[in-house]
Amino acid sequence: MLPSLFISHGSPMLALQPGASGPALAGLARALPHPKAIVVVSAHWESRELLVMGNPQPQTWHDFHGFPPALYAVQYPAPSAPELARQVAERLGARLDTQRPFDHGAWVPLSLMYPEANIPVIQVSLPSQAGPALQLKVGQALSTLREEGILLLGSGSITHNLGELDWHAGPDAVEPWALAFRDWVVERMEAGDEKALLDYRRQAPFAARNHPSDEHLLPLFFAMGAGARFGIVHQGFTLGALGMDIYRFD
Repeated sequence: MLPSLFISHGSPMLALQPGASGPALAGLARALPHPKAIVVVSAHWESRELLVMGNPQPQTWHDFHGFPPALYAVQYPAPSAPELARQVAERLGARLDTQRPFDHGAWVPLSLMYPEANIPVIQVSLPSQAGPALQLKVGQALSTLREEGILLLGSGSITHNLGELDWHAGPDAVEPWALAFRDWVVERMEAGDEKALLDYRRQAPFAARNHPSDEHLLPLFFAMGAGARFGIVHQGFTLGALGMDIYRFD
């Protein structure tokens, strides 16, 4: 059975400059059974209501500005999965969005895991104002898809304060406030302390500093709801404070 995953996708430049995350993602993909399809919850599809990608031919959306031309040339032409989309929408009581393309929270990590882009992919939206409890429920509602060979993937970032990144930081530089938050989350995950994690904005050290808004941490709760036993695939930081951790839930 496939695990559910949480992937910190970092900057869109990860697609061209994968650093340590690239080998970690490629190795993870090789170690997993080949998925029949992939369901992604990305931090970059915020919505008011719960939506499911029903686009029969999703395009690669370069939903960012100011990056090198080579990044805008990257395409991820994965096929859609119309029947799976209908099944997921029914389970969630959600509406199909027939226009939605792949945002970079989906295609950037998938391009490093499955570069052939031959596995059907759909996305589920992130009603971010509903907070972590909803994402936990979405993961729980879809968890049995793992038994059918479908990979459930939450794509966000374990820390995400773009205003405090150090663009000149070396690879070993880590801000203490970012490390303290990441370590608290890992400790609570290892302890299975769901209650504390759902209340992370009050209980975690430097929560608001690491996540001025919720959307990049919420996919973690989707992955947590969809799986059980917590494991660490990869840990690290870039630019001093941007966490690049990858977790799995078996």
